[in-house]
Amino acid sequence: MKINECQLTSLRPDLKHGKMSFDLLATNLTNPALLFFILGILSVQVKSDLAIPETSSKFISLYLLFAIGFKGGQELAHASLTNEIIWGIVFGIGAAIVIPCYAFFILKRKLSVANSGAIAASYGSVSAVTFVTAVAWLEMQQMDFGGHMVAVMAFMEAPAIIVGVILIRLFSNGKYKGKLSNVIKHAFTNGSVLLIVGSLVIGFLASEEQAQGIAPFTTDIFKGFLAIFLLDMGIVSGKKLKSFLDQGWFTAGFAILIALINGCAIAILSGFVIDSVGDRFMLAVLGASASYIAVPAAMKIAVPDASPGIYIPMALAITFPVNITIGLPIYLFLVQTF
Repeated sequence: MKINECQLTSLRPDLKHGKMSFDLLATNLTNPALLFFILGILSVQVKSDLAIPETSSKFISLYLLFAIGFKGGQELAHASLTNEIIWGIVFGIGAAIVIPCYAFFILKRKLSVANSGAIAASYGSVSAVTFVTAVAWLEMQQMDFGGHMVAVMAFMEAPAIIVGVILIRLFSNGKYKGKLSNVIKHAFTNGSVLLIVGSLVIGFLASEEQAQGIAPFTTDIFKGFLAIFLLDMGIVSGKKLKSFLDQGWFTAGFAILIALINGCAIAILSGFVIDSVGDRFMLAVLGASASYIAVPAAMKIAVPDASPGIYIPMALAITFPVNITIGLPIYLFLVQTF
């Protein structure tokens, strides 16, 4: 999808005064979806009985994956296979392989091999909810991105999991000897991956008239469901935050810095192979995010010694809010500047 030139010009940052970056941050901090996330955290702090039923939460998460996948498939159906699309997929998969490698060796200085590999896999993989939040936020900026970015997100899930497991096996002195094929199969058949890919294919195959018939479900109510889901994420994060912070400064600091470093690096480096501002922004968001759904499910099978009490709160309670508060405007600022 192409960005309107007038919109792009009006959104370019004022490098001298930094006005654009301030406006983006201010807009993001008053985003209703973000405020619902904060409300969820506050409800835990004041010991409220506010809660989203587990079945409802699961339905909403499935809905978000379905809606974004279907809309991405529709956009992809109207796009030609260009070098830009090919480079976007290659860049995304490359990031999913490289990030776990360097993250693992940083983490291994302080943590066990199992925990280092699980955390590294989390940060090489992606957060679909962060992606969905970024989509809604980019729409607020009246900017577009290519529908193929949904496919990029799906392609980035599995490689990071596989790399994380391989690293654990290489440095654990033969402790983990299970079949790697089972891990690979689980990485590709994980529910979130299967739904996003399946919805993408269905959206691609559906005609415009057929897609219009379910547009009220895939488009009109999207932001409302996102707000409720982030309220639930805030409640979950609030419950995990205290126990996680007791782990010490290293994991909390890593969860903040790795997200910002990855996002900023991809925002700048992607400019060498991709022209679309929207696509580069979404790549930066994917690189900065961390999985707290697909990776924990895979690691529970492959590396049961890895502690979900460490890597899930890192991704959900630290990295996720950092990305949706200060990360998004920073990545867009860098993409527009470089």
